[in-house]
Amino acid sequence: MKIISALLAAVLLTFLLSMLMAFFRPASGEEHPIAAPRYTRRDCLCSWILAAIYAVFAFLGLGDRTAPESYARGGQDVFLSFSLREGDALGSLRYFAGIDTGEWLLEGSADGESWSPLGSIDMNYVAVLKWDELTVEGGDCRSFRLSAAEPLEIGELALFAPDGRALLPAERNAAAAALFDEPERVPARQSYLNSTYFDEIYHVRTAWESLRCDGMYEITHPPLGKLILSLGLLLFGVTPFGWRFSGTMAGVLMLPLIYAFVQRLFGRRRVSIACTLVFAFDFMHFTQTRLATIDSYSVLFILGMYYYMYRFLSEEEHSLGALGLSGLFFGLGAASKWTCLYAGAGLGLLWLLYWCRSGELGKKRFWINVCFCMAAFVALPLLIYYVSYWPYGVTRGLHGVRMLCSREYLHIVLDNQRYMFRYHSGLVATHPYASRWYQWVLDLRPILYYLRYNGERRSVIMAFTSPLLCWGGALSLLGCAIRGVRRRDSRAGFILLGYFSQLLPWMGVSRLTFAYHYFPSEIFLVLAMGYVLSGLEEKGRRHYTLASAVAALLLFGLFYPCLSGAEVSTRYCDWVLKWLPGWPV
Repeated sequence: MKIISALLAAVLLTFLLSMLMAFFRPASGEEHPIAAPRYTRRDCLCSWILAAIYAVFAFLGLGDRTAPESYARGGQDVFLSFSLREGDALGSLRYFAGIDTGEWLLEGSADGESWSPLGSIDMNYVAVLKWDELTVEGGDCRSFRLSAAEPLEIGELALFAPDGRALLPAERNAAAAALFDEPERVPARQSYLNSTYFDEIYHVRTAWESLRCDGMYEITHPPLGKLILSLGLLLFGVTPFGWRFSGTMAGVLMLPLIYAFVQRLFGRRRVSIACTLVFAFDFMHFTQTRLATIDSYSVLFILGMYYYMYRFLSEEEHSLGALGLSGLFFGLGAASKWTCLYAGAGLGLLWLLYWCRSGELGKKRFWINVCFCMAAFVALPLLIYYVSYWPYGVTRGLHGVRMLCSREYLHIVLDNQRYMFRYHSGLVATHPYASRWYQWVLDLRPILYYLRYNGERRSVIMAFTSPLLCWGGALSLLGCAIRGVRRRDSRAGFILLGYFSQLLPWMGVSRLTFAYHYFPSEIFLVLAMGYVLSGLEEKGRRHYTLASAVAALLLFGLFYPCLSGAEVSTRYCDWVLKWLPGWPV
């Protein structure tokens, strides 16, 4: 490890350890009482201001707002033909792939009669909605054609001479017209700004298929997440900005919720602001919500379900409205990703513990609440889950509300549940950036999403927890557990139970896992840090709250290049950002 990286890590660990020690150190004089948890209009305004500030960073450089809109289609006995001007020679093609998979054959001819193969464009499942380039030896060929044995589509096509000079086709047939109608949308090179990367190739494709009612490629997760993703495609088109918009917006919406959560737990505005900043500018939160996958929605819904469950448990009126909203968020989460079922188990245990402590277990009020929970946490989620398969039914030729009552629709839903269970329980695969749960807890193995070299500079996007939240959160959980037992503080128990309900199930999972599976647990790391910072403020040590917020911003600025894909020198990556050997910076 380089000396600068080691020093930065040591400084952060020293700060976090001093914070934990101060948390248990007796205060001089009388302790300051914790304010009664309140959430005011000022808090609401403050939370949305923080969300707006973060949104500027989140949407900046998210992706291009344009991409090819028209596609040329090929198939059996269909040729996309074009020719070059006299004196031009073809050296390479730059093209934008659609969502169909297959192979285009490129052929060339000097006389327009006899054709010889020059190469092939392999549009496999990883090439979906990406720009790519094919180098060819055109020789003295002036006429060219693309053909495919099966139905395929291809967006814009750009032609280049061997010296890199852009060429314009002299002629093209009607089938090839869509290949050359948007030349202004051809980028100088492929990057994350104009193409899909990592698992976007599955989720974006399926979201677009949902809109087109044209089959479903990604069926290893429930449909709702892809349907939410497709809202961005409706608003901004099938563009990188469009397919990343919904997830990024989910990341923004998490912030008012986390602020309200911390404020209702501890009633200290400074702590709420600091914790919101720590979460907003956490590396995982920033990177994962800007990636067009479904994890953003599941984490947003987990945050919502626990927030409203806490309101039900903590407020004197024990509002059924809060409990119903918790059930609604649980239903939305379960219909997006099965990991939300882990969160549901935690909710159930919290609810049961509440009734055990209330002394009303088995009484009339308890059974009324049981009936309400059956509607809010069973019937409503099942309805949401079932209806979310609507595009599957339309794809199979079913239409109208009546299809929900049909046997064929029911079989579609049940068959997919069986498939998902077999897939996840029997998945056997390897990945160079896979990691286990204990590596997430210590931040040992981030997942590399994107890497591109440009001479002595590189563009990197990787997902991992900010060291401040990961290490500080782990220490805060320890402090939360010790002080919670001493004071018999139910808030500490709520935080710990929420955290372990997300982490414990992964300890027994043998299939491939990644750092982003730790994302839901980060909610409770933030709450644990809030618990510690609130205790420090109780002792009059407010400077730790300010220092935590400043550290979050400084670390985000320091690591921004490897979170956003911004180009930076390899020397900066190696000397400043590679704190641990397993970090693929």
